[in-house]
Amino acid sequence: MATLVSFHAHPDDECIACGGVMRKAFEEGHRVVLVVATRGENGEVQEGFLTAGEELWERRVVETHAAAEILGAQRVEFLGYVDSGMIGEPENDVPGSFWTASVEEAAEKLAAILREENAEVLTIYDDNGGYGHPDHIQVHRVGKRAAELAGTPRVYQNTMNRDHMQRGFEAAAAAGLVSEVEMPDPSENFGKPESEITAAVDVSAYLGHKRKAMRAHASQISESSFFLAMPDEAFAYTFGTEWFIREGQGPGITETDLMAGL
Repeated sequence: MATLVSFHAHPDDECIACGGVMRKAFEEGHRVVLVVATRGENGEVQEGFLTAGEELWERRVVETHAAAEILGAQRVEFLGYVDSGMIGEPENDVPGSFWTASVEEAAEKLAAILREENAEVLTIYDDNGGYGHPDHIQVHRVGKRAAELAGTPRVYQNTMNRDHMQRGFEAAAAAGLVSEVEMPDPSENFGKPESEITAAVDVSAYLGHKRKAMRAHASQISESSFFLAMPDEAFAYTFGTEWFIREGQGPGITETDLMAGL
C-alpha cells in the first residue's frame, strides 16, 4: 500500500477536484493525506450563517475536517497562508497571502510533509489552476517544486476536461435542461483540451461520498449551488470522472488509476 497526498488551495477544493480519487485510494487500503494552502478566509458566506464572534476561516477548518473524514483522509494539514481572493482583487497582494508567498519556502513546507509520509503520489493543479485562480496557480508551482525537493515520483495535475464539459453543455441545451441550474461557462481558461489530458479516473462509485463531502462545506456550497442542485445524472456526468495530466505520459489517456501498481 502507498500514500497519496492531495494538495489544494482552499477548503472545499478537495472534494470538488479530487474527492473521488481520495475516497478510491482510501477504500483500496492506501493512506490519504490532505494538505490545504489556506483556510479560505476570503470566501463568501451568507449573512447569519456564522455564530456570533465566529470567523469564516474557523468554520471552514471544521468543514474541511468533516469532509476529509468522509473522503478517507487520515491526516489534514494547513500550510498557514492567507486566501488570496480572485485574480485582480486587492487580497492578491496582502502580506501572507498564498499568491505572494515564496514558492521555495512554501514548497519546502509541503516537501516536509511529503517526506514524513514517504508519499508516492501527489495531486496538484494544472498550470492555469483549472480556471485562473491565483491560489490554484500557486498550488501548481509550489506542488511541482515540492515534489522535486522530496523526490515524490508521481505528480498528477488535476484539471477539467474542456471538451467533455462542452459536450455536456451541448447535450443539456439540446434537452432544454440548462436553465434549471446556473452552470459555469466553459472558456479557453476553463480546464484543458482533452488532447492534453493523460489520466482519467472513473470515480462514479464514490459520487455519494463526493456529494456528501461537498455538503460538509455548507458555508460555501449551498443546496441551491451548481454542485448540489443539478440532477443526479448531470452530477454523474460532470463529476464521475476526475481528470489529470502527468508529465511524461500520453499522448492521450494512458492511465486510469493514480495508485496503479503501488
